[in-house]
Amino acid sequence: MTAALTISGVRKTYGKLEALKGVEFQIQRGEFFGLLGPNGAGKSTLINIIAGLVQASAGNISVLGHDTVSDFRTARRLLGIVPQELVFDPFFNVTDMLRIQAGYYGCGEEVWPWIDEMLQRLDLWEKRKVSMRALSGGMKRRVLIAQALVHKPPVVILDEPTAGVDVELRRTLWTFMRDLHSKGTTVVLTTHYLEEAQEMCERIAIIDKGEIKALETTQQLLARHPFRFLRLKLAEGAVLPVELQPLVAANINGSLELKLETSKNSFSSVFALLRRDGVAIEDVQTRDPDLEDIFVELTGRKGEVAA
Repeated sequence: MTAALTISGVRKTYGKLEALKGVEFQIQRGEFFGLLGPNGAGKSTLINIIAGLVQASAGNISVLGHDTVSDFRTARRLLGIVPQELVFDPFFNVTDMLRIQAGYYGCGEEVWPWIDEMLQRLDLWEKRKVSMRALSGGMKRRVLIAQALVHKPPVVILDEPTAGVDVELRRTLWTFMRDLHSKGTTVVLTTHYLEEAQEMCERIAIIDKGEIKALETTQQLLARHPFRFLRLKLAEGAVLPVELQPLVAANINGSLELKLETSKNSFSSVFALLRRDGVAIEDVQTRDPDLEDIFVELTGRKGEVAA
């Protein structure tokens, strides 16, 4: 079966800067796929090449077997892209703008019921006759999502779709996208919020400095580093035993978080050292690694993913 997206040896240079260094992978039909990377990783450059906004220096990309350069009309009809930026025409109301957008793809009145359905599903129905310039930022973001889906593309790229939006929109969006995905739509997600990628994506690629650092299922990524975390809140004046101090990964609101490699450290050995030194503990918590921990391990960068 032809892949939804095939990226083959894609390079992009800007003078001496090599933004993409021969990136190569496939996204299968029907996947919910995450593309993550820190600032300057090359993620946005790759998305812009897929969209036809940037020309690759080498390599090629195809959408369901259609090359984005030699067969660009077909490739673009098969794609829906929700951009990071709020780009809209201020002279039309929401419904008219979506109908005009549908016309760009050769769609007519046959998609108007779909437009109405999206307006309802994205909580835009009450705003359907409102001018785009009169909408809040969150409402504009909803319209961009509908705009990308108006021609019912089989492959959808969500580029930071929940950046700066409220909890209500996030829930509305993910409910809607889960429904589309269940019906066979391929979804590619980039996001600042790693917990979203961990929850939604079946497979994830992590890109950094123009190269793919990891490409695995979400569960494989989470299992690739055999460590756990132990968070200790010590009693006032208590000092961590010297043997445990190199294991401190973070100090979070006065609690010390120890990173324990399962092959070297055990909870029992930690508590044995604490008992030996008579260290009083007020609270204890444990947790397994999450996607942010793996991201930091692979890129050496902490914090939220950015474009």
